[in-house]
Amino acid sequence: MSVRVVVADDQELVRSGFSMILEAQPDIEVVAEAGDGAEAVAAVRRHEPDVLLLDIRMPVMDGLEAARRVCAESDCKVVMLTTFDLDEYVYDALCAGASGFLLKDVRRDDLVHAVRVVAAGDSLLAPAVTRRLVADLVRRRRAEAASEVTPSTLDALTAREVETLRLLARGLTNAEIATTLFVSEHTVKTHVSNVLSKLGLRDRVQAVISAYETGLVTPGNS
Repeated sequence: MSVRVVVADDQELVRSGFSMILEAQPDIEVVAEAGDGAEAVAAVRRHEPDVLLLDIRMPVMDGLEAARRVCAESDCKVVMLTTFDLDEYVYDALCAGASGFLLKDVRRDDLVHAVRVVAAGDSLLAPAVTRRLVADLVRRRRAEAASEVTPSTLDALTAREVETLRLLARGLTNAEIATTLFVSEHTVKTHVSNVLSKLGLRDRVQAVISAYETGLVTPGNS
């Protein structure tokens, strides 16, 4: 079964370029394109895609609000597109439920890989830029106001689940976590699932954010 994708960007050349790259893959189908956030939300409602590639800065309705609505209304995975590796809205997008972000100058193979990874239920945590971005924006947010997420939030987790969360925040894959903890990947998947369930989180990206906000890990010392 093909991965169904909606591509939303107010720049037609960017939008059509991404669509052409994805359509060339035998397992990916671009079901719609959108030129603004409102059109993106409507397209998701109409076509029920697996993944929405969504530009952060768009007219009518920005990508942040569109992501918030799509994530609240559906199981569609949202990947934000930005021209800036430290876009001020990316943190908000991740908190709204987006599964990650890509820079618009992303390589062809990385774009295709990202769509497949997110469609499979994982998140875009591997690139070092993602970890730097989350760390930087969490640091700014914590300086602006006290977080609603406190260390006591982690009390629901077992010691092994806390350690799993700490390793997630360092950007380790399930296989790497398994090696570090001397357990099987299946056990790691169970720990990750428990962390998400107990903390009420959507995916691994939000788990990383929570790890920073609770102080389990700190920017520059994860």
